[in-house]
Amino acid sequence: MQAAISHIRAEEHSNILRVQSAALKAIHDYMYENRVVQAMPIILSPATDPLNHHHFDAKVEYYGQKLNLTKSMIIHKQLSLLNDGIDRIYFMSPNVRLEDAKLRDSGRHLFEFTQVDIEFKNKSKGDFFKFVDGMLAHTFKFVSKECAKELEALGRDLRMPKLPLRVYESEELMAEYGKDFEKTASEKAKDPFWITNFRREFYDREDKQRKGYFHNYDVFWPEGYGEALSGGEREWEHDEIVRKMRERKTDTKPFDTYLKVASQGLIPKTVGGGLGIERMVRFMTGRKHIREVTMFPRVPGEEIIF
Repeated sequence: MQAAISHIRAEEHSNILRVQSAALKAIHDYMYENRVVQAMPIILSPATDPLNHHHFDAKVEYYGQKLNLTKSMIIHKQLSLLNDGIDRIYFMSPNVRLEDAKLRDSGRHLFEFTQVDIEFKNKSKGDFFKFVDGMLAHTFKFVSKECAKELEALGRDLRMPKLPLRVYESEELMAEYGKDFEKTASEKAKDPFWITNFRREFYDREDKQRKGYFHNYDVFWPEGYGEALSGGEREWEHDEIVRKMRERKTDTKPFDTYLKVASQGLIPKTVGGGLGIERMVRFMTGRKHIREVTMFPRVPGEEIIF
């Protein structure tokens, strides 16, 4: 317990949280200026992101209904854009992902974290790249100006990213760096950058003309800080969604109502992504481990004190 109290009282938290506060203000202002409406997040739902990698499910039962703690708001972002009056939406979304303890030492994993979850209707990944590039540049500029004293105290010289951020294909980086291309590319980079085309969950759009090519992407922080944002263009056609669920052995039952909406042809074409707030603050403040930027760390495999 004393270690947890010492962590809460750590002198650097005041500077880190001021940087975080400035970054959040910059993001909210950028959204407002670009007419992206904010909606409140949901915490419990019959269906959430299936995360096709090892994790422990987090569920509760309420009046006989089994509900999942939100792993991401991907389904709800798509459904929000059924509203004809909304074409751009975002959420500050708390996520719970009870992942394996082996991720404890990655430096960038929390099992409870927040991301700014963004979704646009009838836009392409190119449109989304341009928007996110602008959002990061705006945020870095604001934080550098407003938090110069705090960044100096933290020993961090925040480099302004050069725009547009570079875009790489996963295949080209794998050919150059091998299986750990994400890690190596992040370590070598001086600015954030995009990587496209990953085989992931059912909701990221697969190119019908290029089987096995996916219109999705991640942003990576430089200096070895790793993944910052994950997203993609979305599947909206019922048959494609079901096909990909079956390929990935995703249990379709929790998604029954979502699939009924899709079967009626109501789901629009959308594109979006989620940017991890704690990971961004970790990079901006130059901290070694993500636990350092949270007052109440939730690190995979570690005991929760408070």
